[in-house]
Amino acid sequence: MRIAGNKLKRRAQAANVSVEQLAEALVEPGFGAKDAQSAVSNWMAGRDHPRCRKAHIEKLAKAVGAASKDIAKFTSQVMHHRGSPRKAGLVVDLIRGKSVEQAEQLLAFSPKRASVDVRKALLAAREDAMQADADVTALVVTESCVDQGPRMKRFQPKDRGRAHPIIKAFSHITVSVEEMGPAR
Repeated sequence: MRIAGNKLKRRAQAANVSVEQLAEALVEPGFGAKDAQSAVSNWMAGRDHPRCRKAHIEKLAKAVGAASKDIAKFTSQVMHHRGSPRKAGLVVDLIRGKSVEQAEQLLAFSPKRASVDVRKALLAAREDAMQADADVTALVVTESCVDQGPRMKRFQPKDRGRAHPIIKAFSHITVSVEEMGPAR
């Protein structure tokens, strides 16, 4: 679970709550007022530094008078997918902006190898949303991306003592879902 900065900003403006008031709700031992204010500013700007924990999201949701599912996005990652980012990117682009049910159907019948791991990430994000009591029928894939992972290097022996490199790529797949209301 991560914070959706734009939703937090909208909810705070609607509830007429300032950044300082949100920061006061987060103050705890080891996380002072200055750190909390800096963190809230970063989260509202869309940066996830410092990493927003579930307890922080619940406190912020209580401060703006909303449920934690209303200001959160549910993210899942599959690290070290055995395939190139370019090939996995084709599958990830297929589901971006679709409802979770529609994306799951597309991935179930896709012949691409990466669709197995993308579907695994999608189902994990959906389960996180279900644990936060989000409406599963209103979930939409808001973010789906592929980053380059490590590369395994191997060599193929060739004639006259030469060796040709073989580079086997890995990639990291990230899928985020959010609950969208009837406005979208």
